[in-house]
Order: sequence, then C-alpha cells, then structure tokens
Amino acid sequence: MSAIDDLAAELAKLPGIGKKTAMRLTYHLLKQPSDRSLRLAQALEVLAERVHPCPRCHNLTEQDLCAICSDPRRDASVICAVEEASDIWAIERSGEYRGVYHVLGGRLSPLDGVSASDLTVNHLVERVAAGEVREVIMATNPSVEGEATALLVQQALGAAPVRVSRIARGLPMGGDLEYADGVTIAQALVARRDMVQDSR
Repeated sequence: MSAIDDLAAELAKLPGIGKKTAMRLTYHLLKQPSDRSLRLAQALEVLAERVHPCPRCHNLTEQDLCAICSDPRRDASVICAVEEASDIWAIERSGEYRGVYHVLGGRLSPLDGVSASDLTVNHLVERVAAGEVREVIMATNPSVEGEATALLVQQALGAAPVRVSRIARGLPMGGDLEYADGVTIAQALVARRDMVQDSR
C-alpha cells in the first residue's frame, strides 16, 4: 500500500469521512507546503501524548483533573451523565448548566459489542455513594441505545438516596412540526410546561 493510500485509509476511519472525502483530504494535504502537514502530524502526536481521561469524571484533559472538576464554582452535588466527552461541549454551549459531569464512555449496544462492563457506570455509582451528590441527570442521546443506557444507570443507582432525572426531549428552536418525527412530538408533549403571561 502506498503512503497516499495509507493516509487515506486512516482518514476514512474518522466519523463522517468516506473513502472519497479521505482521498480528497489526502491530496489537499499534499498540495500544501510540507511544514503545514508536519504541524498537523505534530499536533496529532501531542494530542495522543498529553490528553487523557479525567480520573474523576472521565472527561478529556491535559491536567490532573479536568477544568470542570477543578472549578470550585461548579455544583458538585449535581452530576450530568453523558455518553461521550464531546457531549459536554454541547451542554456547556448553552451556558445554563453549573453542575459537574460523568462521561459513561459510550452507550449500551449489544450489536456493536458494548456491554455494561464497557461503560463507567460503576465509577458513577461510587461517586454517588461518596455522599455529596443529590441528583444525577441522564443526558444520553434519544435513541434506543441511549434510553437503554439511561435505564441501566437508573437501576444501578436504585438503592442510592439520589434523584435520577432525564433531560426533556422536544422540538428544536426553528423546527417545523411537519418535519418532526412522532417520537419527538410525543416527547415534546410530555415535557410541556405552563405558559406564564408576562406581567410587565
């Protein structure tokens, strides 16, 4: 296999990158000055060497603890459990959540060979057992696997004196009912709230 084919094959393993796109990216890199490609290679090497899971929440970090776990302004009594570290970024963008996180490391998927033992559920149970946690918010994806993972965590925490909640599902801002699927509409109806008239 040539160096071009080898790089294209590695790029094609990335999510959302097919063979054609991988080959296009490879040729794009070859057209650039060699120092740009070397900087990319160096950045990937540094990433692999420095970034590791946070020992407390399994978020990705270069420090002993991730920035969220080491922030004293965060509410450590509320844990938001997510499937992947990338989900934290999505929640943080909202600017509404001030608790901490727990990265489960995936979701239950027997077809893909992912079982409960592959997830960090036991570590989450240990964090809750330490005593300061009052709520665990399940923020797994709205899929069959995500729902099964949320149920697994709920059952694992069953004996703990902690509230286990689930983020509401509904329609996105700017979304049209016409294009929403039935499950999304049903969840939007279930998670409805009272409309309060503005008294100003």
